[in-house]
Amino acid sequence: EFNYERIIFIPANLPVYKELTDGIEPLHRLEMVKIATAPYPDFAVDDCELSRGGDSYMIETMTDMIRRYSPEGKPGLIIGDDLAKDFFSWKDARPLAEMVDLIIAHRLTVSEAPIDFPCKYVNNLLLSISSTEIRRRIREGRAVRSIIPDKVLSYIKQQGLYK
Repeated sequence: EFNYERIIFIPANLPVYKELTDGIEPLHRLEMVKIATAPYPDFAVDDCELSRGGDSYMIETMTDMIRRYSPEGKPGLIIGDDLAKDFFSWKDARPLAEMVDLIIAHRLTVSEAPIDFPCKYVNNLLLSISSTEIRRRIREGRAVRSIIPDKVLSYIKQQGLYK
């Protein structure tokens, strides 16, 4: 749908604009992303936010990514519509919006919300389950196999996460 060579997943160390309520260490989140993306050759995982430590600000992350990867054009930044609605409250939002092509994935609704910055929308399916609900199902021992990869579920069980 978009013309990028690869998609790089960057787990946040301490996201400033999203509260982490699962109590899971960032290294576990990093490992789960690595496991989930391993079968896909066009996916990569970068631990720059965890290595940097402290609060995770996207302007710092994208500045670092551009410096290290030297893309030919603007890199894309994919965020969910739940975060996009508050994008201009982010640290250095305007310079960030100029630095990247903002790509919005639908999480809350399939309609395109009126957002006051240039962006593109992913034509993705809307999932009717949240990450909070997935964690709750795992905690309760309910089925999640159709929602998350088997190897990620095995890691969660081996590490005793979300209990």
